[in-house]
Order: sequence, then structure tokens, then C-alpha cells
Amino acid sequence: MDCIFCKIIAGEIPSKKVYEDEHVLAFEDISPRAPVHILLIPKEHIVSAAEINGENSAYVAKIFEVIPKIAEQMGVKESGFRVVTNCGASAGQSVMHLHFHLLGGRSFSWPPG
Repeated sequence: MDCIFCKIIAGEIPSKKVYEDEHVLAFEDISPRAPVHILLIPKEHIVSAAEINGENSAYVAKIFEVIPKIAEQMGVKESGFRVVTNCGASAGQSVMHLHFHLLGGRSFSWPPG
């Protein structure tokens, strides 16, 4: 498999890890869009949110259990943060391995403008 995130999980490509357990890996984004920009990925290869099902949804649940811990670790739990996932190339997904962006450390306007 030629998935960059699978290679990061396997240790073939280095990353700046902020969290790891048997189900989840979280690391700093190499092109941050906010002062805090962490990627959270399941250690199981799931292409996108469109492929979440009863057999793999536990990985997503684990990621969402870890998010508040990382937000606190990064100092954005109290001030607020955003969690985003893109699903498919047209939505901006550039790596076809399910991942969530934890963004914080600045204000985010809504609707985006």
C-alpha cells in the first residue's frame, strides 16, 4: 500500500507525534493552518468518512475520546478548537486515509469567508 499515513504509522516516515495508542496516532500537521494543527488518524486504513461502518467505527470513537486530551495538552481545550474531516478529493481530502484535523489557537469565523 502506498499510503503516507500508513507509512507514518509503520514508522517508515517520521512525524512529530503528540499522542499514540494501539488505535490512534496523532501528530503535528506539516503545513499548519492554525497555531495548533494536529492530525488524528486511525491505525486501521479507512479511506474516508464515507467508509465508516459497524466494523471500523470503534476507531472513530477512540479518536473522539482522544481529542479532548490532546486539546488540553495543546492548551486549546478551554479557549475552543475545531475538528474537521474532508471526505473525497472534491472536499479537499489530499490523503486517502481517514484523518481528523484538530485546529486551535486562533479565532475561526462562521460562516467561513
